Amino acid sequence: MSKSNLPTSETSASARRWRISRRGFLIGAGVVGAGLALGVPLGLPYARLQIVDMLQTGGAPGSLPAEPFAWFEVLEDSRIRLFVSKVEMGQGVHTALAQMALEELGIAPADLEVVQGTTALGPQDGFGTTGSTSVASSFTPLRQAAATLRELLRTEASRQLQQPATALMLAERGFTVESPTGSQQSISFHEIVANHQGEWEIPEAAPSLKDFRQFEVIGQSMPRVDIPNKVTGAAIYGYDMRLEGMKYGAIARPPTLEAKLTSAQAGTAASQPGVHTVLVEDDFAGVVADSRSQAQAALEQLELTWENGKLWQQEEIDEIITVGGRGGVTIQDEGNAPSLLDRTTSHSAEYRTPFAVQTPLEPQAALADVQPDHVRVWVSTQLPNMVRELVAKAIGVNQETVEVIPTYIGGGFGRKSGFEVAVEAARLAKAAGVPVHVGWTRPEEFRYGYFRPPTHHQFRAQLGEDGRIEAMEHLQASGGVAAQFLPAVLMAVMGADFGAYRGALIPYDIPNRRTVAWQHDLPVSTGWWRGLGLLANTFALESFMDELAYVANADPLQFRLDHLPDDSNGQRMRAVLQAAAEKAGWGTELAAGHARGIACGRDADTVVAEIAEVSLNAQTGGLRVHQLTVAMDCGLIVNPDGARAQMEGNIMWGVSSTLMEQIRVTDGQVNLTTFTDYPVLTIRDAPHVESILLEAGDGKPRGVGEPPIAPVAASIANALFALTGQRIRHLPITPERIAQQTV
Repeated sequence: MSKSNLPTSETSASARRWRISRRGFLIGAGVVGAGLALGVPLGLPYARLQIVDMLQTGGAPGSLPAEPFAWFEVLEDSRIRLFVSKVEMGQGVHTALAQMALEELGIAPADLEVVQGTTALGPQDGFGTTGSTSVASSFTPLRQAAATLRELLRTEASRQLQQPATALMLAERGFTVESPTGSQQSISFHEIVANHQGEWEIPEAAPSLKDFRQFEVIGQSMPRVDIPNKVTGAAIYGYDMRLEGMKYGAIARPPTLEAKLTSAQAGTAASQPGVHTVLVEDDFAGVVADSRSQAQAALEQLELTWENGKLWQQEEIDEIITVGGRGGVTIQDEGNAPSLLDRTTSHSAEYRTPFAVQTPLEPQAALADVQPDHVRVWVSTQLPNMVRELVAKAIGVNQETVEVIPTYIGGGFGRKSGFEVAVEAARLAKAAGVPVHVGWTRPEEFRYGYFRPPTHHQFRAQLGEDGRIEAMEHLQASGGVAAQFLPAVLMAVMGADFGAYRGALIPYDIPNRRTVAWQHDLPVSTGWWRGLGLLANTFALESFMDELAYVANADPLQFRLDHLPDDSNGQRMRAVLQAAAEKAGWGTELAAGHARGIACGRDADTVVAEIAEVSLNAQTGGLRVHQLTVAMDCGLIVNPDGARAQMEGNIMWGVSSTLMEQIRVTDGQVNLTTFTDYPVLTIRDAPHVESILLEAGDGKPRGVGEPPIAPVAASIANALFALTGQRIRHLPITPERIAQQTV
């Protein structure tokens, strides 16, 4: 390859561009192909079970390149620049990726610069920053790219210095070699690249990677690479983006969930102070002005007619989200659970969870600059490639002319997988002929995004005389989570929404077990939320396990241990359960009025066990969570501090959802405007978190971002039952529900 193919800082952006073929933005084409192939000779139900199994067994989806030219650039000062496709949204992923590169490059942290890639620069990744897969999916290709770059530079340095490659030692920002006479030669990385002649040839055999037992950087707590910019204010978020000559846009929003724009006229909006452009189309009405407040004020002068549609009530939506009837898809089926349970059922129960919103600190924001030959969009997004496609489609341009530049994200939690604000900014920018920034307000973020869907669960189980579960059935219903983002053909093959049933499968060693999922269309937009369906499904499943332990007169911890499978997953789960129990003092006395509850879960091939300690507030009647003890085995840990921070943040998120978060639909509207309407957990009520990190011991990293949320609600609900004998089966666990003494 030519010198320009191993970029230096002088290389143009067009020369640095690197593309790979996309595999669908959520799961690889192999899964789709397997499902289609299996569905023909063996039947669609069988195919769906195989797809569920593939999704459940983990692995890191996506397709990242291992070529060094996709990831790295050598700078004039011989530092190495790393372009990453994963977006930093507070989870510390840029630091973990830097550690992987450093491990194989063999350079000092100060000699590596981490830069956010774009859809035109850096490794292309159709999966985006989702699914707790960023570290796992990057682990091998990034290290391979780093090792290959190191050896390419070594080989070229050997040629230029006329010394054996085996004699070259990494030193500072280049290589050195000592001659037999004791003199020393050195050459910098930039000199190596600048003096290179001809093509860069990548050997067919990739360099050997370090054995994980010899890691020196991976596995250590390294300072966050994003913190300096955030402390100094240099970090740029979507809401911060500015360009010279830019304007601000605002969009007319529907008054109800089903409202349709039937008539739109500009009215007097164009004559309002500061207004630059008014765009009125069949399904869209917006204003561009000199300031955000001027654009929003001018919206009031548009002449809009809306057809409000049905004015939905929450009770009607609850009726939709109910198990049973047509459309159920069997996603787990072993033994003969239905017939056994139809004859004898030892225990049954029903659970529900409500709508919830993501509440990122930074609402949706994007800046679009639409030029005749290129379009640039700066946006806080977890899925830049999807945004690129949708922006191109919305404004009628070729995708190749659109570059999406992800900014820092002020809280993602699945909500920044959305694309609406980027499309809105691009449409307004095209009409106005100037760069346009659209930033959603807090009321817009609360009302017009998508929500975590409500769920409904029915359980049946049969216990044998020895107290073991002989048969168990979980019937689950939910609104869509992944469905609106996936191709219709893929959803037709899958049948059930993997995001909605995440965490719903029965993981215990039960000879007869069955799980059936219903996905229902709702008048409310639903989608990604941290952990997808994980918190809701694990709340129901692990609460029911606690109920069965009570019926069997068994200790809840021992009951779970007795039902774990005798495989690697069961062994890992056993280890985290026992580690959490030992740390929390399970079975020992607590202060008067306190109790403990236990729950566990598996997600992204990570296992987590949690023990909550709670009490009741005598004044408010509410539940106080004093401590959560968390043990997690996420495989190889790249940055222990980062993993603990992810665990603790996710616990707070889960406690907030468990105790207070819910949305109700009234008269066809979601009437939320501020955090007064939708309270979340504050520092005052935050529990103490004791975290324990275990490793599977196979040198493979697993997911960290979402798995810890799985057992939070169940461990708290189980602790409340241990304290009061009350079994709360409907989230959130509010003082009012506790007062009702729901059993």
